[in-house]
Amino acid sequence: MSNKILVVDDEPCILRSLQFQLERVGKLDVITAEDGEEAMKLIEKERPCLIFLDIMLPSKNGYEICRQIKTDPGLSDIHVIILSARGQINEISKGIELGADEYMTKPFDPSVVLERAKKILAGIT
Repeated sequence: MSNKILVVDDEPCILRSLQFQLERVGKLDVITAEDGEEAMKLIEKERPCLIFLDIMLPSKNGYEICRQIKTDPGLSDIHVIILSARGQINEISKGIELGADEYMTKPFDPSVVLERAKKILAGIT
């Protein structure tokens, strides 16, 4: 599996913040996408080991992306952490049922996000 991490969010400040924090960890290639269709193209081309995925995205929502990843045998081993402003129990349950490894709500503490990413990445290597 690659050392690539994909961050998918339509808010540029969140993309830049997460990219900066993750690149500080070292040996990670962080790529970004601002909408669902761009995300799927990058997922298929780049095969990231971990995706930080927003739910509310232009063109294709995060639930659709998560479902598509987890039902495709060629992609299903990719780990997904959902980062969303939607924090209701039914939203969280839906994300986990679709195969997300974690569901975190915005606003988030970058140090907690990094710890969760490190935990998942430690299981990969």
